[in-house]
Order: sequence, then structure tokens, then C-alpha cells
Amino acid sequence: MTSSAAVAVTGLRVRRGKRLVLRDVSCAIPQGSVTGLLGPSGCGKTTLMRSIVGVQIVESGSVDVLGEPAGSPGLRNRIGYATQNPAVYADLTVVENLRYFAAVLRANRSDVQRVIDEVGLHGQADQLVSSLSGGELSRTSLAVALLGSPELLVLDEPTVGLDPLLRDELWTLFRTLASRGVTLLVSSHVMDEAARCERLLLMRDGQLLADDTPAALLGATGTADLEQAFLHLVRAKEAV
Repeated sequence: MTSSAAVAVTGLRVRRGKRLVLRDVSCAIPQGSVTGLLGPSGCGKTTLMRSIVGVQIVESGSVDVLGEPAGSPGLRNRIGYATQNPAVYADLTVVENLRYFAAVLRANRSDVQRVIDEVGLHGQADQLVSSLSGGELSRTSLAVALLGSPELLVLDEPTVGLDPLLRDELWTLFRTLASRGVTLLVSSHVMDEAARCERLLLMRDGQLLADDTPAALLGATGTADLEQAFLHLVRAKEAV
């Protein structure tokens, strides 16, 4: 792994039953960047993220994260991971969940208020998680991932169900974190979020179609927007 890469994936293959979910995926995620992982549902985005976090059984290939093999014990407090299905306790309030996870991570108690402020959950802090809306639940999961001082944030569709204003606020937060040196990998199936990223990983059917900047992708495909660039890459792949 190069010194400028926070994550390096080489020849990664993951199989579930008889289905090959990831097909020889190789990519590098620059340190201190906001990298978008985009593609349709079922293309392998979550499996790739699970492999990077170190909770996915892989068939072959390698994943190096922050200079260590994915899943190494030394990475546990260096990675923040927000799953697509939030892993928080429904019978606790938002602040109770955050205090619990802060204790597990041995994060400072002051982190609880910090992450509440960062994700805009002031009005829901004392609300039971079971009563939250889908967007509020996503923000709670994101708040948990922000506890401590993670060097890498892996966020699986963190903006699903959020209104445009809140989505914009979260993307501003992502860029602020990246400016501090945090590396973010953010998945989405919404192509209009691609332009907000510094680098893009475009996936389809378990394969990586592109690993490049938005500007470079537009130039290489001769298209006017990133959705058309993605379609161009899909058609080119199918024509081979």
C-alpha cells in the first residue's frame, strides 16, 4: 500500500454460496479524501465495505487498511462504520445509545455532545430510538460512527431518507472531516451524490467499472454528467 492510500484492495473475490459477489476487485482509497462508492442495489457495495471493515469472509485477494490487514485488532478504534441497517438499541434514547457506545470505544464523554451537534440531533437527543423517523435513525447510526477519533469512516448509504437540506449539511460535514485528514468511503445508489466526491468507485454486478475522479470520468467518457458516464461505462462493458 502506498503512503497516500488509506485503503488498498487487490484482487478481492467474495463468494456467497455459488454466487460470486465480488469479482477480482482492486482499488485504492486516498488518505483524507471523500470517496464515493456508487452503483445499483445488489452490485456488491455493502460486501466491499464489509471487507474493508474486516467483517466479511473473503475467498481470495487482500485488503490493507491504514497499514494493516483488514480486521486486525489494532484497527478497531481507528475505523467508524455506519451500516445500512442502524445497529442501535431501540429501547434506549439517542443520548443513552451514544453514552453506551462511547464507553465501549473508550471515547471521551464530551464526544457525545459533539456528535449530536455534528449530525443535527439536538431535538431528538432524549427521544427513544424506537420513535425516530428513518432519517433520524440514520443520523443516530452516523453519530455512533463518529465517536472517538476514527481515521477512516465507512458509511453505507448514510443519506437515505434525508431531506435535501440535511443531506447538504451532512456532505458539508464529510468534507470538513476530510479536511482534518479523515478518510471517508460513502456508498450511495443516487448518482447525483457522485459530484460531491473527490474520487469515485463505480460498481456493477460485483465488478469495478471505474476508480477515478469525477472530472476524469467525464473526460474519459465524453459525457456531460456522471449518470451518463456510468451508463457509458456499463454499455462499454457489455459490448466487450
